[in-house]
Amino acid sequence: MVQAGVVVADLAAARMQMALSLGWHIVIACFGVGMPAIVLFAEWRGHRTGDAHFRLLARRWARAMGVLFAVGAVSGTILSFEMGLLWPGLMGTYGEVIGLPFSLEGIAFFIEAIFLGIYLYAWDRLPPVPHMLSAVPIVMAGVASAFFVVTANAWMQQPTGFDVAGGRVVAVDPWAAMFNPATPPQTAHMILAAFMVAGFGMASVYAVAMLRGRRDRYHRLGFLLPFTVAAVITPVQVGVGDWAARFVADNQPVKLAAMEGVYESARGVPLHLGGVATGGEMRYALEIPNGLSLLAHGDPQAEVMGLNEVPARDRPPVNVVHWAFQIMVGIGVALLALSAWFGLAWRRRRDFPRSRWFLRAASLSGVASVLALEAGWVVTEVGRQPWIVYGVLRVSEAVNPAPGLAYGFILVAAVYAVLTAGTVYVLRLMARRPVPIAPQESDVTGEPVV
Repeated sequence: MVQAGVVVADLAAARMQMALSLGWHIVIACFGVGMPAIVLFAEWRGHRTGDAHFRLLARRWARAMGVLFAVGAVSGTILSFEMGLLWPGLMGTYGEVIGLPFSLEGIAFFIEAIFLGIYLYAWDRLPPVPHMLSAVPIVMAGVASAFFVVTANAWMQQPTGFDVAGGRVVAVDPWAAMFNPATPPQTAHMILAAFMVAGFGMASVYAVAMLRGRRDRYHRLGFLLPFTVAAVITPVQVGVGDWAARFVADNQPVKLAAMEGVYESARGVPLHLGGVATGGEMRYALEIPNGLSLLAHGDPQAEVMGLNEVPARDRPPVNVVHWAFQIMVGIGVALLALSAWFGLAWRRRRDFPRSRWFLRAASLSGVASVLALEAGWVVTEVGRQPWIVYGVLRVSEAVNPAPGLAYGFILVAAVYAVLTAGTVYVLRLMARRPVPIAPQESDVTGEPVV
């Protein structure tokens, strides 16, 4: 079968390859964004209080951070090649429009790489203050990298900064393209998500260790510091998520209709919990009367556009988008409840809950945050379908028309399988081997974890 001059199987292979690459890289990238600040704080706290446990945690986390950065550099390089190889219709036509954020992201990447090398190499070679200052550019460059990359994706959601005349892109304004209307909510949502994934992911390792009986100060601090970061950010992320959803309601009504399975335009539209879209309607869902109108527009009688307003060929796959949104929101609510449990316990007795149920939930929080992250990106990307540039360029028009893209997908899948196995092996090996410690850290005991 051929669609817009492209074999459908090759189009599907290109989409699956990009989804695999993005879905894999984004998890590693989140640790690159959130982990440096946590490591730096642990080192600062260790020097400020004289607590060797903080310093040892920072040292071990920094080694893991170096491994994840190296792996992320590989997956990021793969992605950069895929943008040109798989989607020449996008990059060839609009490269000058969205080239600026990619260039700035490259600069941020090199700054991060240079100072990460200094930070790791100079651990015992610089005094504490200069050493900690060398980590500041890592923190800033990691956040900046995420910001610049997400602005490019935001442009694909809300394309601005160019005109089209005679079938050609003219009047290009790269800054207007980068700071498009979708940039503020989308970049804020992604950066906060990165800190949540890093915080919950790191804390979950120590939650598992405590469930196994390791309740010493080293493991308690290893859990408490990253979990606190994630728990504090979670309610903020819920607010930013509401902001992002309202933006979608105002600017991408078809995506909102797919998120909630709304087919007929109406006022006072209910919020759907669960359900399956079939036969042109949402079935088996628990409905909250007027809920969608209220959440999307702040008015319980506000009108919400339905999918039937656009041709079937311009609609995203409803069940995929709807259930990805349900998963993201459901996990977000669960993590908010877990954070509230933690916060109430801390307020009462200045300590986290010692219940095994709390530690079991905390041990799952890392995986849960990753699932919420992936589900959120499914909503963002699949909900935009069939457009690669919303309302301007279809995915089928941007894909490489060369045959045999399925072979590339198989090759890339094999590469990521090797990367996954290698990363897990190296991190587990590092967790089992103690790192060299400075004399002032020799009083720290306990089996190393991460």
